[in-house]
This record gives sequence, C-alpha cells and structure tokens, in this order.
Amino acid sequence: MTTARDLAAALRAAGLSEVDDSARRRAEYSSDASNYRVVPSVVAFPRHVGEAAAALDVATQLGVPVTSRGAGTSIAGNAVGSGVVLDFSRHLNRVLSVDPEARTAVVEPGAILDDITAAAAGHGLRFGPDPSTHARASIGGSIGNNACGARALRYGRTADNVVSLDVLTASGDRLCARRMERDGLAAAGSAGAALGGLVAAHLGLIRTEFGRFTRQVSGYSLEHLLPENGADLAKFLTGTEGTLGMLLGATVRLVSSPKAVALAVLGYPGMPEAADAVPGLLPHQPVAMEGMDARLVDVFRARRGPAAVPALPRGESWLFVETSGDTEAEARAAAARLIADAGCLDSLVVTGAPARALWRVREDGAGLGSRTPAGAPAWPGWEDAAVPPRHLGAYLRDFTALMAEHGLDGLSYGHFGDGCVHIRIDFPFSAEPGRYRPFVLAAAQLVGKYGGSMSGEHGDGRARSELLPAMYSPEALEVMAAVKAIFDPGNVFNPGVLVDPAPLDADLRVPQARPLRTRLGFAYPHDGDDLAAAVHRCVGVGKCRADTSASGGVMCPSYLATRDEKDSTRGRSRVLQELANGSLVEGFRSAEVAEALDLCLSCKGCASDCPAGVDMATYKAEVLYQRYRRRLRPAAHYSLGWLPRWAGLASRAPGLANAALRRPALAGLARRLGGIDARRPLPRFAGQSFRDWFTGRAGSRPEAAAGVPVLLWVDTFTDHFTPEVGQAAVRVLEAAGYAVQITERPVCCGLTWISTGQLDGARRQLRRSLDALAPALRAGIPIVGLEPSCTAVLRGEITELLPADSRARQVKTATRTLAELLTSTGQWQPPDLAGVRAVAQPHCHHHAVMGWHADAALLARAGAEVTAVGGCCGLAGNFGVERGHYDVSRSVAETALLPAVRSVMRGAARGAGDAMVLADGFSCRTQLDQLAQVSGIHLAQLLASRLDGPADRPADPVT
Repeated sequence: MTTARDLAAALRAAGLSEVDDSARRRAEYSSDASNYRVVPSVVAFPRHVGEAAAALDVATQLGVPVTSRGAGTSIAGNAVGSGVVLDFSRHLNRVLSVDPEARTAVVEPGAILDDITAAAAGHGLRFGPDPSTHARASIGGSIGNNACGARALRYGRTADNVVSLDVLTASGDRLCARRMERDGLAAAGSAGAALGGLVAAHLGLIRTEFGRFTRQVSGYSLEHLLPENGADLAKFLTGTEGTLGMLLGATVRLVSSPKAVALAVLGYPGMPEAADAVPGLLPHQPVAMEGMDARLVDVFRARRGPAAVPALPRGESWLFVETSGDTEAEARAAAARLIADAGCLDSLVVTGAPARALWRVREDGAGLGSRTPAGAPAWPGWEDAAVPPRHLGAYLRDFTALMAEHGLDGLSYGHFGDGCVHIRIDFPFSAEPGRYRPFVLAAAQLVGKYGGSMSGEHGDGRARSELLPAMYSPEALEVMAAVKAIFDPGNVFNPGVLVDPAPLDADLRVPQARPLRTRLGFAYPHDGDDLAAAVHRCVGVGKCRADTSASGGVMCPSYLATRDEKDSTRGRSRVLQELANGSLVEGFRSAEVAEALDLCLSCKGCASDCPAGVDMATYKAEVLYQRYRRRLRPAAHYSLGWLPRWAGLASRAPGLANAALRRPALAGLARRLGGIDARRPLPRFAGQSFRDWFTGRAGSRPEAAAGVPVLLWVDTFTDHFTPEVGQAAVRVLEAAGYAVQITERPVCCGLTWISTGQLDGARRQLRRSLDALAPALRAGIPIVGLEPSCTAVLRGEITELLPADSRARQVKTATRTLAELLTSTGQWQPPDLAGVRAVAQPHCHHHAVMGWHADAALLARAGAEVTAVGGCCGLAGNFGVERGHYDVSRSVAETALLPAVRSVMRGAARGAGDAMVLADGFSCRTQLDQLAQVSGIHLAQLLASRLDGPADRPADPVT
C-alpha cells in the first residue's frame, strides 16, 4: 500500500511544485460542503495543466484515486477523496479570453464564476448560471455538478452554457469534448467510438428514462448523446462529477445581461401554496422564481438585525420572482402582470438596493438553514431534490408529512420555477446517526413517485448515488456503469460516486467527533455547551473565500491576503473539527491547530458574515486558553495582553514613559522582549488621561450634572491614548441633553486578555468592572461605549464568560454605541454635516456584533456624504503588532481600506474639497496613521466639531 509520504515524493519527482501531505493540510481538505469526512493522502496545487497530467500519471501507476476540486463548495461529497486531491482554484483560475462576437469565454477550471462575469461585463455579457455560491464557486465545480442557480429559468444549466471541454482521460489522452453532430461520437477517439456504440444499442432506454425534465441532474445525462441532440459530448460530460475525466479547461457560452430587472415578492400561507402557484406563473417567462420560507428570513433578521431585511408582504412563505425589460418601468410592468396571475395574499415590487438585500437573504440560505427554528443543527444530505414543477405543491405536502413522521424539521427554499427544493434537516448525527438512512430512503421513493430527480443541481456525490435505483431502472444503471468502464476502467476518477457508490451513511463527519465540553473557557449556550458542536457550525459553504468587502463584508481578511485555504474560516474550522475527531489532529497543543489559527485576526467578521454563524475569534481564544493555561505564554501575551496594566502604570508619568520609548535602544528592547514587530512604532501615552480630565472638570461645570444620566464606559484606549475622543463624546452627549457619568474606579472589559486567550484574567477584569457598574445598573442608567471592540465585549463575550452572573446580562442589555444612543434620543437633532465627505472604516467588531446601521443612519440624517469601506484594517488589536504578522496585516489593509483612502487623498489633491477618514476603532486609526500617514477621526469628534455650526471644521482633514 502506498503511504502518503511515498505518494507525495512520487508527485514531487514527477514535477509537481506544490504537494502537501501534512496533517493540517489533509484536515483542511477532508470535507467539502457536505456531511462527509474523507481524509486525502495528499493535496496538490497544479500550476499548469502539465502538472495536473503528471499527477494523474502518478496516481494511475500507483492505483491511487484522484479527485479534482475547485472552491470545495460541493454539498453532496463530490469533492472529497482518499487519494490525491487536486485543488485547481489556486493557480489554474484565469479567464484566458473573451470573444464578444462569438459570445464565448475560454477559462481554466479554477476560474470563479463571478470573475468570468466580470471579464465579460464590459461587453454587456455574463456567464448565465449563478448558483448562490457564484462569488467563490469555480467553473470546474459548476461543470462537474451541472450547477444551475436562481436564473436557470432564463439562462439554463451549466450544461446549456458549455461549448467545449478540454478533458484529460484516464489513459492520459487529451479529449476535446464538443457537439459532435454528423462527425458522430467516433470522432472523439476510441472512447468516443465505444460510447457511440453503447448509445446506439440503448436508444429507446435513453429516450424514455433520461432528460425527462430540466432539473433531472442525477446520474449521467445520456440524453445529450442522442443523435437528435447533436451527440453533444461536452454537455454529456457536464454533471459527471469528475468520475469520467479531469477537466483542464473550457469554452463557455456567455449571455446578455438584462438592461433592467425588478423583483416581485409574492406572499403565500405556506411553501406548498407558493409551489401551487408556480405553473401559472411560468408562462410569464421570468428570469428567476425562488421559494423562501418565512422562518429562514427570521433567522437572517435575528443574526444581521432588523435593518438587514427590507419590508416583505404578508405571508409565511414567499416567491421571489425576477422580471426583466429594457427599462425599469418595463420590468416593473412585467412584474405587475405576473402578480395579477399569482393568487397571492400580498405582494410588492422592488428594485435596486432593496432587491439586492433580498437576494442576499436567498443566497445565504444554505448557511442560514444550518440551524432549525428550535436551534438544532441542520444538515444537507437531502437538500437538492427536484420534481417537475407541476407536481411541486403535492410533493411538498407529502414531504412535510414524511419529515413529521420521522420527527425531523428543516428550513426550505429553492428554485421553485424549476421544481428544485433546497432544505437543511435536523438529522441527529451526534446522538442518533442511524435515523438518517431510513428517512433518506423514504424520501427517495417519494421523489421517484413524482417522476423527480434525487439531485436538481448539486449532483449525487456520496449523498445520493446509492439512491439512483429509486429513479432509474436496473438496465439504465447498467448502461451508466458501462460508461464508467469506457472512460475510467481503473476507477481512478472520484471512486464511490455515481457508479458502484459508497453507502450514503459511510464516512459521516459529525458522528466521528467527540464532544468537547469539559473545562471550557467560554459557555456555548447555542451549541449545547460543546466546543465540538460549535466548530461543526461550519458546513463548508465557503463564503469566507469570497471577497465581499465591496458590499460591506469583513470575512475573511486573512484568506483574502494569502488565498490559502489554511487561512480561511472554513479551513480553520476543518482543523478544529479534526481536533474533535482526534485521529488526525491530536490536542489543543498540536502544531496543526497553532498553524491554522496563527493568521486569524480575531476580527469576528465570520460571526456575522458566515451564514452558519461560525465565530472563529471565540474559538481561537478558547484554543489559546486551553493551550497555555498554567503554562508559559508567548511574550506578546504579556506585553499586549496586559496592555491595560502597562497603560495604567505609564499614566503615572506619561512624559517619562514616552521619552523612554522614543529612545531607539529602549524601544528596540521593548519590541524584542514584548514580541512586537520591529516595524511597528510604539504608541504614545496621553499627557493627561481622560479620567483625570473628566474628574478635574466636574467641579467647574455644575450644569453638566443636569440632564438624563448616561454612563460613559471609559476604555483603556480612550483613557490613556486618545482622551480627546472621550472629551468630544462628553461634549456631544451633554449637547444632546445627557448628564455624563463615569465609574468611580477604572474599568476594563478584558478585551486584550480575551484575544490572547487569558480567559481567567478576562473574567477577573469583568467581575471588577461589574462591581464598579453596580450603581448604574441598579439605577437603570444606559451605558455608552466609544471603543467598538470594548463595546462588543459588553454586548457579546461578557455573557459567554460569565454566564451565571445576572449582572452580565444587565450590562449587555444596557450598553449602546454612541450612534445607537443618539438616534434613539427623542428630540435630538444631529449637527449639520452638509458638505462633509468621508470614508468610513467600521470596526470589525462593530460590524459583527452591533452592526453599523445606526451610524449610517445618523450620518445620512445629518447630511454627510459617507462611503463605508468593507474588510478589516489589518491591525486588529494585537494581531498586526505581533512579530510575524506585519506583512499579512499590511496585505489585509490593502484589500479595501488603503485603496479607498488613497482615492480620497487623490480627490482632495485635485481640489475636490476636504475629506476625512472616519474610524471609531483605535486600532483602525493606528493602522491608518502608520501605513497611510492619515489621521482618522472618531464619530464623536466629527459630531463635536459641528456643534457650533459648519465654520468649526472637523479636525485632521485628508489633504
């Protein structure tokens, strides 16, 4: 038997430059977006097609399986394998050319669907199929699974959008798969000739069992090989899930983008009733027709906040129906005509930003559905069945009854216009995995009864290949086996899928995981107090691999900087899931866990942006806690983790501290001893702390005691580094009618202890702070925070660290951001900010925990012209200061923040007026200062600068 080490050595000897057989890398690729865990022997990243061919040659000689992989978003276990996994997404990811006249594009297998559309957009063209993962899914995976997406009603399946495929066969030959027409399949070589003979011998079977409706994706789509269909070998190979050959490239068809679209939202009493309406709406030829369960929208609203979901019409389910026209008026008119035939309870038509917001809800469905309304984990496995649309309502009623019979629940959505239903079901994989098989077998029989397909676009993979007898005759299955034998006689390509399938309940990931419940630093109330359940929130949808910064997203900044699966939220989750498994990754102190988490910025972007609710910042803090508890820690844990202590000491003689740290020798020594990167300037302490300033002014301003009491949380950064932010906040709050108070003694949220995994220390800090807050809590006084990361602790981690302390829940409820407090203040009017142009960098924790909606609303109400930048600043508290993180920190800043700031600076230089960078986070302002030489300002400073009218200009304009 070939060992992983021997296989890796053979691949390197054959010329592959990136081959990895480490336990960490194998853990990262042990799952895709499915329920399955299959640990590969080796992961390789071919740089060109020659390396891919060499890998196949080695695997064939050694009898090792080969699995091709793109973004790894396959939901049926199509992209996992026990031998060599080839990741085409890292290097073979280019759009090679676009031919606007022929309306085609030549692409490499790892090209992202959105990149293909972006390359064609200048010609008014796009790639038609748009699965919900279009921002990270590769064309290779889409061809493998015959992906469709919401707009397949207009643009068809991937099979309908391929012109030719460059395929490497098991024999090592290159095959140009195309529409063979009169040349016949024999023109494709010996394999084509054998395939042509097989088709000719079974014409009647193929015509009656295959291609019965558009979403019959399960099995091999032999109907494309019929002579009346042009013997289209490219269409046939689309959807074969990497079982017949290796895709090296493709020529794909492009389509025209609609000039204008509108979204009709139709409300119904339930999902079956919405499905009943579908056949009557199809004659209107909409672009898309999607079903949505109201409970799925409720999950999105609860996670992202009410402002994230536009108003919806009455109903417990909705159809989202997109119409098109040459103008918006025409698109709206088409929507109105459709509504007249909809028989719905209520409806509305939206365009622009509200429509995009609703489509985001739909696109996040796979992750959002990973928790049922009762909070139980929900899983794929039966998430892609399709029936002819005329049967969809009846099927849904029977399917709902079947779930009730098996005591299961789930949130459904899907491509109702095509009869395709997506759902995540609460299979009890941890406690009773044996309940999975009988339900899925019964569900397959139900789909077969309605003439449906086990899969409508995700493919069969390991989840459904065993179920094909429910929809195909034994003779049809024999023909598919014969096809496999023609193309892959050695069963090298993706074995266990489609032909000679693995059992659907073999290699399930969750049943193999051990619970992690003892001596945890955090409570995990939404995950059964189990860290293993928490890390298994990641179901692999891979949104962390997409750049969502243009739409305000943050996740995952480290992946965007390195483009390495290791540095994605999903990759880290997979390693932690293997920690729970215990066979590949052993213990919290393992090197694999340390490597996986090293470049995690603890930005918490995933806590809000990941549809499944993964919170890697919390998991990293937990791992550091377990790894170093009662052990010597890295130097940065003492220098940066204890920063509030050092700042308190320095405040006794800030001038002396600053003078000492200005000396190069002392500053260099401090960096070396503190684990701080040599390229990072050390911060300067304020000459007077905010608390000293506030205490000194109390007696001189008795009028400040009048008004509604509010307690200002004085964080370490405001107190010792930027007291001017606190001073501005006091001025703004007093002008709004508040009497500002602070605690009698200093408080600390414990943030720096949390981020370095010193959770016992964080608890001590928080308990002392709760004691100091006791008078305000008893009086019901609101607490306002200025530093977003500290405010986020009071709104988040405080109850996870002190779950039994009722005061922690009180603080969570009482704490507000400055914008939240001001916008909820009855008669308050913001100062006039007309003429203010700003780029805003919402702090990652602000985005993830509180949301930036209140800030955006306040600034718009005040008349400011503000462009919010997505992504992370890259400093992220202690991360970017620590030795070894500087380069990644800078790369993260280059994702969105620094380009946006440079754009503002260029505009200011051209005389476009003063502009500023708004950044509430101390780390964000520090990064701006150090990397762009720009001084960011806090919202409080901006508002305070305009209290006396527009002549009082904001501080530090960008010039």
